[in-house]
Amino acid sequence: GSKFAVRGMTKQVAVEYGDQNIRANSVHPGYVKTPMMVAATDEDGGGAAAGIPLRRFAEASEISPLVVFLASDESSFITGTEHVIDGGMIVC
Repeated sequence: GSKFAVRGMTKQVAVEYGDQNIRANSVHPGYVKTPMMVAATDEDGGGAAAGIPLRRFAEASEISPLVVFLASDESSFITGTEHVIDGGMIVC
């Protein structure tokens, strides 16, 4: 679905615009503990945290440093990549 589209577009943009020094990367977070999520379920997402190897949801402050890094000059040779930040959900 939509995540696959983001992955494909990331790679296409990286290839098409790399020669113009335009980089494209995507960030794929798992569950993030937000006030809206907690209000809709509870602190562990109605039991969903049990399916995550770290047994908890991410805080937004654990996702944002990756985004800042990817937007910085420190990541100047990183493009076309997918960054999964999901507490290990991908391995389950």
